[in-house]
Amino acid sequence: MVKVIQGKNLIKIGKEPVVILPLKKWEEIQEYLEEIEERERFNKAFEEGRNKKGLTLSELKKKYKLMYNY
Repeated sequence: MVKVIQGKNLIKIGKEPVVILPLKKWEEIQEYLEEIEERERFNKAFEEGRNKKGLTLSELKKKYKLMYNY
């Protein structure tokens, strides 16, 4: 059973504090996190491919499932 308690700017469900956001704001946060993950994959691919010859940028994008153009 879920019990909602509110007091002093704190909302809890059971014993866990929770954050309530508008759906649009949550979607923006999700998109931002996905972009960060994409950049991390790109940086990893770039560093691994830096001293190697024979890999094109399109091959790196495919290997690391990169969608964005940097």
